Parts: sequence; structure tokens; C-alpha cells
Amino acid sequence: MNTTPDVPYRLEFSVEVPGTPEQVWQAIATAKGMSAWFLPTELEEREGGSLHFAMGPEMGSDGHVTGWDPPRRIAYEEDWAALMGKDPEELSPLTSEFLVEAKSGGTCVVRVTSSGFGTGADWESEFWDDMGTNWMPFFDNLRLYLAHFPGQEATQLEATASHPGEADALWSTLQDSLGLAGEGETVEVGGATGTVERVGLRQTLIRVTAPVPGMLTVFAYGYGDGTATAGVRAYLFSADAADYVQREEPAWRALLEGLPVHAE
Repeated sequence: MNTTPDVPYRLEFSVEVPGTPEQVWQAIATAKGMSAWFLPTELEEREGGSLHFAMGPEMGSDGHVTGWDPPRRIAYEEDWAALMGKDPEELSPLTSEFLVEAKSGGTCVVRVTSSGFGTGADWESEFWDDMGTNWMPFFDNLRLYLAHFPGQEATQLEATASHPGEADALWSTLQDSLGLAGEGETVEVGGATGTVERVGLRQTLIRVTAPVPGMLTVFAYGYGDGTATAGVRAYLFSADAADYVQREEPAWRALLEGLPVHAE
């Protein structure tokens, strides 16, 4: 089998977001900004600076900044082989570039390109297919962040629980248990009140207004091995947010673990 990384992969999309180029730059090119709509991020804000995205307990992606032109362009590389536990000779770095273009009316278009080279293995194609599906919903978070919380620091809440079964069935149970509704409707989930901003593939994004303002995503995903995970991820913007998370994260975990997955 060919183990030279010469099979190209590429993901491209663009999103229109509110804000000035400087506000958008703060959101996409600083540790504080990226942690407020994406993953907990460590970033040295300069060309050559180190980068780390936290993906869970003892799991993350490491890289460095390869392009730095505020407030127009940031590019970075992640160590794709290390992330996937593969031989470094099989995979190129995973490169990403964000371009910010100001539009009339107080918005910007962010053009995102990610690319890499692999060996053509089946799992590589699946990785890139999943990457688009999993990454793009975060840019709805970016839109909400820039519309309602620009420049603010987030406190994250995250809880998950795994169950036997398929992701679709678990998502249906989660929707029923929480009383999730359609886009534009007001909901109360886990003691938080808000408005449904987006309903996507096995996930619902809610802009929370009380008791702590922020953004909350409820989701479910499968592993293809007969198990699935239900979860909630929130970005909260308030001086009280840390106390709220400490109090409510265990309650969310208990709710997710107690889902009636065997109910007919």
C-alpha cells in the first residue's frame, strides 16, 4: 500500500457574520475569542505561535500559526497524524485558513479553507466528510457570538453520556425528554430559558437568555459500533457563569445518563 501522503483533501465554505473586521478577528484569531464559540483554545497570537484545541479529557489537537495578517487572514497547521494516532509519514499537516472580507451593512464574510494530504485510506475520506458535518455548525455559534456577545469571555459547560443503540434513536429520546421545539420557538431546557436558533442533524442550538445568557447546543452522535452519545455544550457570558456551571453541570450529566433509552 502507498504510504506517501499524496492524496489531496479539501474543505471550503464561507459564512456571513455580523461585526467589523476587527470584531471578527478577535473571535477567530484569539484564544479568548475562539474559546467563546469553538473549543477551549490556547493560541500564541503571532506567526509561528503555538496552538492547542482541547477536545476532551487528555485529548486535543496541537499545531502552530503559519499566517498572521490582522484583521484579514489567519492560517494554521495541526498535527493530523498525531491527532489520529497515525505514522507521521502517512499524513501531511492539516492546514486551515480564515479570510475576513468586510461587506456593506456592518457584516463580514469569513472564507474558510482546510486541506491536507493522505494516502487514500477509507478512514481519511470519512474523516473529511465528518469534519465538514461536525465543524460547520460551530459557525452558527460564531454568528450568535458576534451578534450578542462580541468580545466577551465565555465560561463553557459540557456534559455527555453514552448509551447502547443508534444515534437517531438516542436523539429522538433526547428531544422528547427535553421538549425541544422548532426554530424561533421559546424553550426551557435544564432550567434554562431561550430561543431555538437552529435545528440541524441531531442537534439543536439555543440562545439562552436566563438564568445566565449564552448559547447552548444539545446533540447526539454515534460511533458506528452500536453505541451513541448524548450531550450538551454551552458558552455562557456572565460574572455568575462559573458558579452556574459548577452547580448545573452535574445535573446535566445526571439527566443525560438517566435518559430512558430502552423505552418503546
